[in-house]
Amino acid sequence: MILFAAVVFGLSLIAIVALFELKRREAKSGQVYLPALRERLDVRALHLKDLITAAEADLAKLPPEAVHLSRVGIHILALEAARLARFLEGQAHRLADLVSHKHRFVRRAPRSEFLKKVTEHKNGNSEDTTPSV
Repeated sequence: MILFAAVVFGLSLIAIVALFELKRREAKSGQVYLPALRERLDVRALHLKDLITAAEADLAKLPPEAVHLSRVGIHILALEAARLARFLEGQAHRLADLVSHKHRFVRRAPRSEFLKKVTEHKNGNSEDTTPSV
């Protein structure tokens, strides 16, 4: 990878030096080499410059868009995590009911005499003989 980068850098440096030498020779002789090719390359270079300018404007819009998209993504992720938590909660209750000995709990009348008396007193069915004040 480093070798590739060094080769590309070396070739670029040689090309730049060659262009400066070409410009120096043209200025010395007063003659332009390959004028039609240079005109086409100038048009393409200006078009490329316009594209780069437009790309810079689009890249300036990228950080706010990225922040907005990440906020929306995090919001959706939080909603899905909450939905998963609700689902797992329901499954946990279902599992707890399944393994519980009170899965089919049926309330029966108390067997203790004391509890029977408390229940009767609470319901107002007691035969209390104490005078009320």
